[in-house]
Amino acid sequence: MKVTREMVDEDLRGRYAFGRIIASFVHTRWFSLLVFRFSASVLRGRNIRGLVCRELYIPSTNGAAPIRVRLYRPTAATGPLPIMLYMHGGGYVHGVPEQFGSILKDLIDTEPCIIVAPDYRKAVEAPYPAAFNDCYDTLLWIRDNAASLGGRTDKFIVAGHSAGGGLAAAVSLKATDTGDARIAFQMPVYPMIDDRQTSASVVGNDAPVWDEKANRLAWARYLDGVETITPYAAAARCTDFTKLPPTITFVGSLEPFRDETKIYVENLRRANIAVEFEMFDGAYHGFDMMVPDAPISRRAHRFLMENFQKLTQRYFD
Repeated sequence: MKVTREMVDEDLRGRYAFGRIIASFVHTRWFSLLVFRFSASVLRGRNIRGLVCRELYIPSTNGAAPIRVRLYRPTAATGPLPIMLYMHGGGYVHGVPEQFGSILKDLIDTEPCIIVAPDYRKAVEAPYPAAFNDCYDTLLWIRDNAASLGGRTDKFIVAGHSAGGGLAAAVSLKATDTGDARIAFQMPVYPMIDDRQTSASVVGNDAPVWDEKANRLAWARYLDGVETITPYAAAARCTDFTKLPPTITFVGSLEPFRDETKIYVENLRRANIAVEFEMFDGAYHGFDMMVPDAPISRRAHRFLMENFQKLTQRYFD
């Protein structure tokens, strides 16, 4: 899918050239290493004003090093509160939870909850299943420590953006497969879930921020050396959607993840799973964070927050 500037929503066009520059940088392996190191040295440990913020190290059940997690909660709220496991984006190759502080604060301000965000291992450190294992271990830790955190112990929320959305979908799938934890609902936002990359929205995509070339490089790193690709590695390979929880998601019409998100939503609905979904015409990947004040970004943000509030009140009433 070739993407021209004229195809982009007019309120996002001002960042079109900058977004293409970002995509060109992401095409290089050195950029991932640079961002990985920058995130670790500059962003790591940054707190969110207006929230109670903690940093913890929790044990890995897979023999890996302890997992650094960030814990966020409102300054004043009566418990027990819903707990959300949140996975940050970054193409599985870079990023830290602190980069997504703005969205985490908005979620907590919209509906008081506790958010636990793991700094899972990236593909530049270790390929799959390292990131998935770290995130799933965090879910199990939340389950076992929910009461001491001041949270609800009966069910949880799983969420993430981009690669974090892919991890959210995979974690929810395993939790429902095994019965290890009850997921009230999931929010895999424009999720990175299909390693096969054969859909029309991926092939030839040259949109800003994240395009076909960036996508192929990231998947190659994440699945490096993996012989059998299961739905826990790429959630689009799931064949049984019947046990998955209610879902909230949205996607841009110009991004590589458009088709895989739409197919995922269709499969959920076919399995009679409740889904709140919207596609935003003329939007590229991460538009809501790159140009947050654009009207289309505000609509996407409102869609996410309103549905998050609705489902939280419905399932944690």
